[in-house]
Amino acid sequence: MKNKLKSQLFDSDFLKKLEQLVITSKITLVDGAAGNRKSRAKGSSVEFSDYREYSIGDDFKRIDWNAYGRFEKLFIKLFMEEREAPVHIFLDNSKSMDWGEPNKGIASRRLAAALSYISLSSYDRVSLVCLNNTVDKYKPDLRGKNSFTQILNLLENLEYSGTTDIFNTIAKFNLKSGKGISIVISDLFTKGNLLDMINYLQFKKQEIYICHVLAPQEVEPEIGMSLRLIDIESGEFRDVTSSPDLIKSYKKVYKRFITNIEEICKRRGVNYIFMESSLPVERMVRKVVNSI
Repeated sequence: MKNKLKSQLFDSDFLKKLEQLVITSKITLVDGAAGNRKSRAKGSSVEFSDYREYSIGDDFKRIDWNAYGRFEKLFIKLFMEEREAPVHIFLDNSKSMDWGEPNKGIASRRLAAALSYISLSSYDRVSLVCLNNTVDKYKPDLRGKNSFTQILNLLENLEYSGTTDIFNTIAKFNLKSGKGISIVISDLFTKGNLLDMINYLQFKKQEIYICHVLAPQEVEPEIGMSLRLIDIESGEFRDVTSSPDLIKSYKKVYKRFITNIEEICKRRGVNYIFMESSLPVERMVRKVVNSI
């Protein structure tokens, strides 16, 4: 992106940092266009395919100096074995995400934007799906860093609505791409069955990343003497008086909630990444990259 780009989510200095982060993948792709992923497509590493502009970390030996002489820009040669990965980012924008200090929704939008940007920088094909109990906003098949402005525009104007039913919504999503990467960003306070979503995405040959974002107050609740608990989605409420037993019961339920998700993901080979909304987005991104 150009240095002049400013947004509520990122400034140009942060975008430069993002360019140095690349989402790597265990997937071996079968087909696709030129990019940074490894493929079993016919051909060998010595079969020339295309060019792309040089990025930090690329092998100097692959720079085409003739192209530099003509265009005064650095390009490297791509070979037949390199292919793009289709990356789907599923972002929960139900009402429950618009809560917490720092706000879960803001942290999740920043994470979605960051992962989109470094994927686009890696010459992958990015689709951003914002959903609750249905698909709310959808930007499909974006390529190249120039398309990042479309991601920012969508995320900066995103509203939170609807109840949370992301497992069923994703399980019914018409995912047309071949092997690829699916990233789910949510607080996971949702109806439905986690396994339904996992089964569908794995049937579609996706490498799955679940980014579980919670506010610090949900991890360690700050409860006073009396309070009203309100379901932000349904509007239902309950007046309660805090006590050591109440705190103990909450922590027990919370631990069971997290442990159940962790065990399912581990058993099914899904990358599960837990993060609080207070975590700087750079560290959120590194947790995703380092989870491989």
